[in-house]
Amino acid sequence: MMRPRLVEGARLQYDDVRGEHLLLIPEGAVRLNETAAQVLELCDGRSVDEIAATLSERYKGTDVTDDVRELLDAMGERGLVIDAAA
Repeated sequence: MMRPRLVEGARLQYDDVRGEHLLLIPEGAVRLNETAAQVLELCDGRSVDEIAATLSERYKGTDVTDDVRELLDAMGERGLVIDAAA
């Protein structure tokens, strides 16, 4: 089971001036929407199902599992998220 985490050197930051979430990486920055930022904040070794469950609880029972998997797959393809279990 995948336990996503941010790649080495990446960190989340909120830009107060622009009012947006950013994923800072050595090569630059990736602009994130609120939902993506919340998902990535939870990438601390929890499983994808645990991340989805936490977000579903925050949003009162909305099933976000497919959305979480899709986002993490896309971030993984870009080399921004890796599997902490590997």
